[in-house]
Amino acid sequence: MFQGKVIIFSAPSGSGKTSIVRKLLEQNNDLGFSISACTRTRRHNEVDGRDYYFISPEDFKKKIVEDAFLEWEEVYQDNYYGTLKSEVERLWSLEKHVVFDVDVQGGLRLKDYFGNKALAVFVGVPSLADLKMRLQARRTESEETLNRRLGKATQEMQFEEQFDVTVVNQDLEDAVEEAQSLYENFIKRESIQS
Repeated sequence: MFQGKVIIFSAPSGSGKTSIVRKLLEQNNDLGFSISACTRTRRHNEVDGRDYYFISPEDFKKKIVEDAFLEWEEVYQDNYYGTLKSEVERLWSLEKHVVFDVDVQGGLRLKDYFGNKALAVFVGVPSLADLKMRLQARRTESEETLNRRLGKATQEMQFEEQFDVTVVNQDLEDAVEEAQSLYENFIKRESIQS
């Protein structure tokens, strides 16, 4: 069975990592998106099985016991996110390299799990003030959730140096170009070594 490489994008919420990942998927036919599972409420523009697998907390906990996850975390109280082993197997069966869009802790766990088959990218923002403006522009956050996300972002930024590389998303087009170059170099380097 094909065992591809993985590229992991992690960042605080609102950094633009999802926008970068979407552009990479548009530009690379050999890349497949790992759909995470979560227990949070689906946003109006999200589709189950495309953006996330939306499952109940009870089902999520059952899958934890069954060892169905590569990594998982209770991000906020009763709000679980995780990467199903079956999702990576699904993409590799299609002979695709896997791209992950996950939170910082999940990204580090995936980096440890996949070792040298992984490239772990931290998506940075120019400042916390920029991050706050981006989150406010979404118009999906209450004052309470905005403050909670900013607090979490401050904690997550402390792990940046544990990633292989940082892409600062000041300008989305430049960040996508840098991410594309990183991906191409990683795939070429790894295929030469194989």
